[in-house]
Amino acid sequence: VRLVESGGGLVQPGGSLRLSCALSGNVYRIRRMAWYRQSPGKQRELVASITPGGSATYADAMEGRFTISRDNAKNTVYLQMTSLKVEDTAVYYCARLRPGESYLLTNSYDFWGQGTQVTVSS
Repeated sequence: VRLVESGGGLVQPGGSLRLSCALSGNVYRIRRMAWYRQSPGKQRELVASITPGGSATYADAMEGRFTISRDNAKNTVYLQMTSLKVEDTAVYYCARLRPGESYLLTNSYDFWGQGTQVTVSS
């Protein structure tokens, strides 16, 4: 299985970006997916997660500003980010959850993408 993120870039504070995560390879079962992010010197943190059926959860700092969605037919997960802040600057990763494990733990994921850089700056 391979995960490839895209859509990152430079945006001004208050702007928006849409990230995509395309899954390829032996994707036999649809699983819960998540977006994480990591800033220099900080631990990787959960941004949002989505179940196979489309139920979403968000970190408190992103609630109301970010929207995670998925298109199972296209094996693609999205992260729509609005009202971006300087502190949202990070490398954003998508990941696939192992069955039966907690989406809150980074070691619960079996595949990760290479990440896409999001920089929020004026």
